[in-house]
Amino acid sequence: MEAHRKRESLRHLVQEKNRWSRSITPEEKALGFLGWHERGYLPHCDFANLIQFVTFRLADSLPGSRVAEWRHLLKIEDHREKRARLEAYLDRGHGACHLRKERVARLVEQALLHFHRERYDLRAWCVMPNHVHVLVEVWQIPLSSLVRSWKQFVQTHAASGTDSVNLRWQRDYWDTYMRNEDQEFKAIRYTENNPVKAGMCSESKAWPFSSARFRDEYHRLILPG
Repeated sequence: MEAHRKRESLRHLVQEKNRWSRSITPEEKALGFLGWHERGYLPHCDFANLIQFVTFRLADSLPGSRVAEWRHLLKIEDHREKRARLEAYLDRGHGACHLRKERVARLVEQALLHFHRERYDLRAWCVMPNHVHVLVEVWQIPLSSLVRSWKQFVQTHAASGTDSVNLRWQRDYWDTYMRNEDQEFKAIRYTENNPVKAGMCSESKAWPFSSARFRDEYHRLILPG
């Protein structure tokens, strides 16, 4: 009964957002965009040419053995608060934390950077031990397709070689589209400061798996090559 009520509440939320949001164009539909929609327990905003703050995580980052610690977070009705509370829980570093390994973290960065400025524009990123934050300007490929391709690349290459790692990603992801430059700046600061907040380094530039180390004195992102 509780699950049914939550599903109905989510459907109502998506319906309301579709009422005041712009309509998805035929061109966007042809490219695979879905507009406002839901995939079981999270609302998603899916249009072309949006700047999106997305978080995707490993499947064991909310471990079943500790369900009593995080189950109540799923009951939070406000989706922004729910995401914030769940991300704070992720920072505790539960699960196998395979992304802590340098080779795997580098694979994530390689996946993100491979089609930068070709299929999308990366604005910021951070690879944490059990989850990844990305701020990306989506162009003509739906965010769901981008996230799926990143996950597949990392999972495939992590499983190869003598030091292979069997990664399992959580199927869904969390996304928030940026309404203005101020919100985008806050998302960049949150993303790059995540390792500091989690107590993993003393300053954002010291974390070896984020965009912070590529910022110049004017806070511009200057990528090599």
